Amino acid sequence: MEISKIKDNIEKILDNNKALNIKSINLKNKSFIADYMIIASGTSSRHLQALSEILVAELKKIGLNNCRIEGKDSNDWKLVDTQDVIVHIFHPEKREFYDLEKMWSEEIPKEKAMI
Repeated sequence: MEISKIKDNIEKILDNNKALNIKSINLKNKSFIADYMIIASGTSSRHLQALSEILVAELKKIGLNNCRIEGKDSNDWKLVDTQDVIVHIFHPEKREFYDLEKMWSEEIPKEKAMI
């Protein structure tokens, strides 16, 4: 499956499950860890957990079997690693504190991309 279609599916799954303020960042020419980063917010620790578990389950249905969740013990943040797309799901206050959108939205010359 094309990476852009994976990204679109992830955004749709998050939106269908009431994730808030979903933002996608193109990481091409910025990092080698993934092609896209998606950042979303949940309304509570239970919502964060549910979003991450639903996302992994739905991605398995379309053939992405190697997805994993990081931050299972955290109440404020979950990371779903789909290999080509990294998904951060934050409690709104933690999202504001870490401000990944600002950090990763700036253009970085390809030769300086380190990760």
